[in-house]
Amino acid sequence: MDEYYRSLNKAAFVRSLQRLVPEITADDLVPGGSGVRVQALGINGKLIDDFHFAYTKGVVHVCNVPSPAATASLAIAKHIVETVLQHDEDLLTVRS
Repeated sequence: MDEYYRSLNKAAFVRSLQRLVPEITADDLVPGGSGVRVQALGINGKLIDDFHFAYTKGVVHVCNVPSPAATASLAIAKHIVETVLQHDEDLLTVRS
């Protein structure tokens, strides 16, 4: 709720920023685009960690990858390859 409040109230947002950078004022802020980061939830309602992997026969599901995924793509690929090679051959075989 605090995030929503700060998003709608510039003074509250500035106060929040001033805890990190005391010199910031409302005049320093210029309206611009903003984004929303979706966070995956498990069936139990708990947050799922970034880079959640799920494996089914012949498929590796890369779930809940945050925005730096492109930067981390080689590390993600390495993790997938290492995990698949350590598991049963069924992970490597796609069956129709």
